[in-house]
Amino acid sequence: MRRVYFLLPTPQRARAIVGEMLVQRIEWRHMHVIANENVSIDGLPQASLAQSSDLLASLVRGTAVGCATGLLVALIAFVVPPEDLRIASGTVVILTLSGAGFGAWVAAMIGVEMPNSRLKRFEEGILRGELLIMIDVPKERVEEIEQVIELYDAQTHIEGTGPSMPAIP
Repeated sequence: MRRVYFLLPTPQRARAIVGEMLVQRIEWRHMHVIANENVSIDGLPQASLAQSSDLLASLVRGTAVGCATGLLVALIAFVVPPEDLRIASGTVVILTLSGAGFGAWVAAMIGVEMPNSRLKRFEEGILRGELLIMIDVPKERVEEIEQVIELYDAQTHIEGTGPSMPAIP
């Protein structure tokens, strides 16, 4: 799947494009709209928290860092155990998984408050009142869908494509 990004000036045009995408057999769940708080996006497929924030990228980073930290602490405790305490290999696994869980939790709390870094280039347009529409389409249909959008609304500027799921940083 690929994600097609484009900005539209009004909610009416966005609704028309969403309708046309439904005609083109793009499912509702594969369309995501982001706008500033002053623009009504009623009747449009709203982007989820995972799409509008840096939640997923932060979650991946936090899990990796937490896992590495937990493993390091576990290995240190295994090699140099505290007095009168015997460290088994199961403790290494438990500390590693605990570190991963804690890192994921902390990173998710931070990432949910951060805007999606992939959408930074659209920030100015969104602040001006434009609507960002992201449509996930099969790779082989990207060009076709871009042509349909441009034919349907000549003032629409396709802003590029990217993977539908965030890449692991």
